Amino acid sequence: MEEYKVKGLTCANCTRELQEEINRLPSGETATLNYNSGKLRIANTVDMEKVTKILSSDGAYIETDQFEQDHQHKHTHYHSKVNWLTILSISTIFYFAAFFAENWLNEYVAIALFLAATVLSGYQTFIKGLKNLVKLKFNIETLMTIALIGALSIGEWKEGALVAILFGLNEYLEGLGMEKARRSVESLLKVAPKEATVLENGEEHLVPIKSLKVNQIVLVRAGEKVPSDGVIIEGNSSVNESAITGESMPIEKSVNEPVFGGSINNEGLLKVKLTKAYNDSSLAKILHLVEEAQETKTPTELFINKFAKYYTPLIMVISAMVMIVPPLLFNGSWGDWFYQGLAVLIVGCPCALVLSSPIAIVSGITKNARNGILIKGGVFLEQLGKITTIAFDKTGTLTKGEPHVEELIAYDPEFLQIAASIEKSSSHPIAKAIINEARNIPLIELDEITAYSGTGIVAKGNGTTYYLGNEKQIQHLALSDNVQIDLQRLKDAGMTVVLLANESTVLGMMGIADKIREESAAIIKKLHGLGISKTVMLTGDHEKTAEKVAKKIGLSTYLAGLLPEEKVKKISELSQKGKVAMVGDGINDAPALATADLGIAMGKGTDSAIETADIVLMQDHLGRLPSAIKTAKKVNSIIKINITLALGLKLIALLLTIPGLLTLWIAILSDMGATILVTLISLTVLYEKKTNDKLQA
Repeated sequence: MEEYKVKGLTCANCTRELQEEINRLPSGETATLNYNSGKLRIANTVDMEKVTKILSSDGAYIETDQFEQDHQHKHTHYHSKVNWLTILSISTIFYFAAFFAENWLNEYVAIALFLAATVLSGYQTFIKGLKNLVKLKFNIETLMTIALIGALSIGEWKEGALVAILFGLNEYLEGLGMEKARRSVESLLKVAPKEATVLENGEEHLVPIKSLKVNQIVLVRAGEKVPSDGVIIEGNSSVNESAITGESMPIEKSVNEPVFGGSINNEGLLKVKLTKAYNDSSLAKILHLVEEAQETKTPTELFINKFAKYYTPLIMVISAMVMIVPPLLFNGSWGDWFYQGLAVLIVGCPCALVLSSPIAIVSGITKNARNGILIKGGVFLEQLGKITTIAFDKTGTLTKGEPHVEELIAYDPEFLQIAASIEKSSSHPIAKAIINEARNIPLIELDEITAYSGTGIVAKGNGTTYYLGNEKQIQHLALSDNVQIDLQRLKDAGMTVVLLANESTVLGMMGIADKIREESAAIIKKLHGLGISKTVMLTGDHEKTAEKVAKKIGLSTYLAGLLPEEKVKKISELSQKGKVAMVGDGINDAPALATADLGIAMGKGTDSAIETADIVLMQDHLGRLPSAIKTAKKVNSIIKINITLALGLKLIALLLTIPGLLTLWIAILSDMGATILVTLISLTVLYEKKTNDKLQA
């Protein structure tokens, strides 16, 4: 399949019709033309001359170097900002000059000026409309052409000119609105660097980013972007990872630490060994997903497009009835009702209705992508706004997935120093937690350290033997009542208990637990505030630990001791009572993520997270989740408002036909007003006030 960028697409409905024509060409049945992204995907066996001709029938053209050279003379740059605005401006001058001529010169000069204004601003619509009439293809250009012919045939020069000018302005603004949404996506896609400096045999070479290979060494100077995922082999710097995570706070990086492609090196010189070719990098995958996302259609969009397909011919029938029925059955004036019928044609334009969804969807996907939230399609954005229940994995999602000392009970002042000194050479996660707790205490040297599997460590120092570990490690001691009480309390709280004793007494104990993320409680509170009625934690941990975490965070409920297949079962049960999203790390929770109505993975760009879920939080925390839900709800609300506005304004205008008050200029203003309002309201998604807070909502 070949891919081309198409410019000059006038509306979503017209784009659908162009695609249908291309699909009828030999080998063209798989071709897709997307209004949201302005992209044409087509088999390379299709006759591109015919494709170009089909596109040009609606003022559209393929924007590639070769096509620009070969077909420049055939293109009508319909939405060229300068040309189209100039034409509309001249038409408007002619229009107002005609009023002056009507009063101060003579009627024929005024008519000539009105006609000039009509021809200038309406000729493209008129030509396309005539071609459509010949093909019996009924779209907005067909409706406008019939209306213009009708208006001029009954001497409505002023209104014919006004209809042409306002329709031209409407088309221009509509194209501008969609172009703004597309540009917001394109600006996002520009974060990828174009070239990279490769170091080979001590020499520097500037190469295209797409030619990069695994294990190549690249130089990244201050202010430059890291070209692809890799590991630092030389240098220290702070790196801005906002292109990946949406968070602009710099992160300190040094040797042996990973960096993402698209990250900006703030200072110093970094040598980076690539672990991925550019096309496999996190950034490339993100950009590819964003491009794909804007081309998917939501159920609402699909319904509107299907509705619009039958809506326009229906309007033609209603218009004909308005023209014929009153004069035939109620002795109405043929001229007056013919005029009313023309106005109905204009009111029936489906542009605002078809536009009610795509701009809002593209804006929502783009806004979330800027914040490091990847939504793989409009359907998932729409779904996110309808979620009523969110299920969370515990470890690594609500908690940090790393043990820390939650409670320390020292019966001897040297307890922590001795315990950390015993553990200082160990890489065990619990040992790291103890060492971290004693980070400001000077450690001592011990003579002999012996580890015993399943119980702990025995160490000797200064003539004393120390026992560090669980209860089994201190079986040689009879525990006092207060030690037993403390031990039981820590166990009841769901902590892993580490004790330190010598040959005669217990020196102290620590309660070790997985650290709850600082933001988790605030996030859950915000989610409840956004209308998420139920928050559930699904964990394989035991009951006491789950209860403690759920209570501290403020979850609605929790389910403990679950195996992966049991999580899937619980998700299925929850889905019967409402729309359920599952949030996990994208690795261990893949089955549950796939089972939920919506799978949300987090994990700072891990491959499995990007591939598994419908939505990916590129940060290593849940801070942006409320923001994503808020945006999704706003997009869904805007689509409903847009549909109501588009149909409501048309209905009001159509009702004016009953008393015979509908005029051509009211008709075009109702359609134009709906289109402009729909576009502006949709773009408010992009302009929503942003904060730099990690817990952004």
